[in-house]
Amino acid sequence: MGYAHYKVVEVKANGSVSTEKISRRQLLKSSGLRLRDTRSVDPSLWLMNSMPSLLVREQAILLNLGSLRAIAMHERVLIFNYNRSVCMFVQKKTTGIGELVIVCATNLSVIFSNMSSPGGKVFLELLRPRLNPRNINGGPAMPFQLEVVEAALLSRIQRLERRLMHVEPRVAALLEVLPNRLTGDVLEQLRLSKQSLVELGSRAGDLKQMLIDLLEDPHEIRRICIMGRNCTLDKVSDDMECAVPLEKQVAEEEEEEIEMLLENYLQRCESCHGQAERLLDSAREMEDSIAVNLSSRRLEVSRVELLLQVGTFCVAVGALIAGIFGMNLKSYLENNTWAFWATTGGIAVGAVAGFFIMYKYLKDRKIL
Repeated sequence: MGYAHYKVVEVKANGSVSTEKISRRQLLKSSGLRLRDTRSVDPSLWLMNSMPSLLVREQAILLNLGSLRAIAMHERVLIFNYNRSVCMFVQKKTTGIGELVIVCATNLSVIFSNMSSPGGKVFLELLRPRLNPRNINGGPAMPFQLEVVEAALLSRIQRLERRLMHVEPRVAALLEVLPNRLTGDVLEQLRLSKQSLVELGSRAGDLKQMLIDLLEDPHEIRRICIMGRNCTLDKVSDDMECAVPLEKQVAEEEEEEIEMLLENYLQRCESCHGQAERLLDSAREMEDSIAVNLSSRRLEVSRVELLLQVGTFCVAVGALIAGIFGMNLKSYLENNTWAFWATTGGIAVGAVAGFFIMYKYLKDRKIL
């Protein structure tokens, strides 16, 4: 029997940041979540939950955006795997006595390979300034959970856009030199660039689909709006019902604001995804052009090889005739002085005639 002990970064609504260890049981109790809800953000299931998701529950929002795994609540947000440390507490029995064994790792290569959290760092860098009252500029402050969601989406979109800005000039430079410069290094760079574009397009497409699904589900958006308020959703009409009419008005305004926010990031995600797909199509077209170019070169080489084989065949026939006369058997031709020159001339003329006959045959059959 075992349970996880996570080391998370806690960011409160006032902007304070602290690192703490929290067990799975404490996490479920403080956030009001069920065990199955935490699967999308559980670091131990990192490779299994690679699809981006934004799950809304009664008291928390679970964010899974690549390397960013977080749980946003009304007054705080927990960022998983920020400093890449996971502890597993395992209960084992030896000689009939229970023994508690703690296995900790500060480097995820020990427990979970390829596990890092650059997304958590970027998210924290974007979130903390937004929580500073000096940066509001006198405008109304957004609810904390909305600030968290927007910072998470912004960090993810910016990372995708930076990757696109990094790979786009490299692909453009390759398209200029290809297919005239076919070297191993250039082809390897094209392969790596194509691989980066496929990964970028896949991630942008997954995020785009998540935003579309969220926009098409107004129930989830309304659940975000009533979080932390004395409001409920009608089970039949799905309308918001609040104890204070002002809270309902504010929640409805926030619903429109959330939809506009999601639409904005959806457009940016679509732009990034579309540009990545266009660059990928250009790279694939260049690969097709390179394949045609190489096929043309191979065809020329094959034509030369076929001509050499035909010439070799004709010369071999002449060598066969010469071999027949070299058997040291009397044919009465060795006594004639003209026989050598006639035989040599006949072999040469026959070889040339045979070559042109074969060449014309191959041309008529469109083999050459």
